[in-house]
Amino acid sequence: MAKSFFSRRNATAEMSFVDHLEALRWHILRSVIAILVMAVVIFINIEWIFTNIIAGPINPDFISYKALCDFSHWAHMGDAMCMPPVHITMQTTTFGGQFISGISIAFILGFIISFPYIFWEFWRFIKPALRPKELKNTRFIIFWVSFFFFLGAAFGYFLLGPFTFNFLGGFKIANLVETKPTINDYLDNLTNIILGCGLAFELPVLSFALTKIGLITPDVLKKSQKFAIVVILIVAAVITPSPDWMSQTIVFIPLFLLYQLSIIVSVRAYKDYMKADEERREEEPEEWS
Repeated sequence: MAKSFFSRRNATAEMSFVDHLEALRWHILRSVIAILVMAVVIFINIEWIFTNIIAGPINPDFISYKALCDFSHWAHMGDAMCMPPVHITMQTTTFGGQFISGISIAFILGFIISFPYIFWEFWRFIKPALRPKELKNTRFIIFWVSFFFFLGAAFGYFLLGPFTFNFLGGFKIANLVETKPTINDYLDNLTNIILGCGLAFELPVLSFALTKIGLITPDVLKKSQKFAIVVILIVAAVITPSPDWMSQTIVFIPLFLLYQLSIIVSVRAYKDYMKADEERREEEPEEWS
């Protein structure tokens, strides 16, 4: 009888674990399908997308070059933010290089465009494990995660991309050397910039989540602010095309504001965390005694 009871209990536990794996499989499958659908649409229009979007940061007529130069003149900074046009001809060293690059572009853009849906599927999977009180603090989470991701991606595409490619494309150690990057090299750099900035801009969301579970506090972020400023200044100095302080400032400001926003978000989340912790102590006094 006891053996039968434990057998049924183990079978139920095993079935529950299998059900979770099955649910996860379907969430992943639907996410992959979303990426595939977008990738097919992008690949059909690959020539237009590559010319007008992918190659944008190395196009002399790219909107960011004109906007930064106009801003520089408006702010009475002269030509400090004006960057010379980039003239780069990319190449491929294999017969199937352009075809493979087209597929890579389709899937990368498919992932970026489908990001809100992918995160929504991920959220649907972990949502049942959260308590009702925890769910109250996750309202609009899909919107905020997607918002900061696309904000970071736009920052990388419209600002860091032009700065990076303008500097690297125009840098020469000697006139005997000419820069002719492969299309794969360009795509790798552009992907790292866009996805890297998209993930970096999730810092406020990450700060909120880590504070909510008690891993960090606003005091930790405030005490680390001096080190964060140094790191941000170094990053700004590296990615700007010249040592001019004005051009470095235009990159430093959004990164610094992002860190300040993380502190503000952490302060609010910490208040909620302490309030919830106090309520748990009142509801379960024996466990805390």
